[in-house]
Amino acid sequence: MFEPRIKVGKELYATLKTAATVAGYSSVDEFILHILEKAAAEISQAQSEEEVRRRLQGLGYIE
Repeated sequence: MFEPRIKVGKELYATLKTAATVAGYSSVDEFILHILEKAAAEISQAQSEEEVRRRLQGLGYIE
């Protein structure tokens, strides 16, 4: 099965590798995956909160 790959510079990879080791991850891939999942969840949550806010404003519950 094909898995998407991204390219990062050598310096960034070295930084990520160090951070992954310090944080106790078993691999750089695992560390990066965790970071991306967390960021995507935060963005999704922010979008959901904004949508709720717009709906409540539209209904006149908040200004």
